[in-house]
Amino acid sequence: MQNNNPKEELLTFGGHLEVLRLMLFRILIVVVLFSVVIFCFKRETFEILLAPSEYTFSTFSAIEKVLNYVGWQFHFEPYHIDLISTELSAQFMTHISTSFILGLLLASPYMLYELFKFISPALYENERKYSTKVVGIIFLLFISGVLMTYFLLFPISFQFLANYQVNERVVNTITLESYISTFTTLTFLMGIVFQLPVITYFLGRIGLMDANLLKQYRPYAFVLIMVIAAIITPPDIMTLILVTIPLYGLYELSILVLNKFCKIEEEGDGLALSED
Repeated sequence: MQNNNPKEELLTFGGHLEVLRLMLFRILIVVVLFSVVIFCFKRETFEILLAPSEYTFSTFSAIEKVLNYVGWQFHFEPYHIDLISTELSAQFMTHISTSFILGLLLASPYMLYELFKFISPALYENERKYSTKVVGIIFLLFISGVLMTYFLLFPISFQFLANYQVNERVVNTITLESYISTFTTLTFLMGIVFQLPVITYFLGRIGLMDANLLKQYRPYAFVLIMVIAAIITPPDIMTLILVTIPLYGLYELSILVLNKFCKIEEEGDGLALSED
């Protein structure tokens, strides 16, 4: 590929490994710095993380307002769930692991920037502009998945599962580790699943998928999306529905992306033919 930097052309394989090592070292430093800052703000961090477990969380009041606006008088029953810790070092270790995970999340824009800077010398100028847009879209989609989990998916799921009882004598006592583990796993999975439009775009570019194919298999895709939603979410119907709807919306968005891609490709082919 074209390389506009003569210094990069002189790099040996070992030189590229050294550049990669320095890049990973810089990323590690940034992640550690973010993690340390988050670790120091323990109270504020866990107030944010534990907020979805309260019935006063903004999502519940918003749902009530919407339903009341359309004429359905509905209110969530007040509840309080105590989180417990069953091991001596559990809270401290959870604090450390949570700080590191949030550090990774906050450092992700810098990580994408470093990755793009590492591969950019091997790209053509037009590929660099295209890659910048793709990196930005990937990050925005990931953050959209994170925000959806925090404000919608996890609060509704927690409210249902934490208050579900098979018998009045069986009391739910949820550990802090279980809460954080479920929250981070669900957040990460939704961030990955929200990359569907990007994945289909690349599959379209290499000729493995097109919009007509996605339109043809819409019914099957809807069933598959429900199965995936059932796998990555806690086992309750409301959460399943809340995940299925946006995932299917991403499927439709993928069709629009491929339609636009095909249109651009056709215009490009037509322009090439006219020049010939």
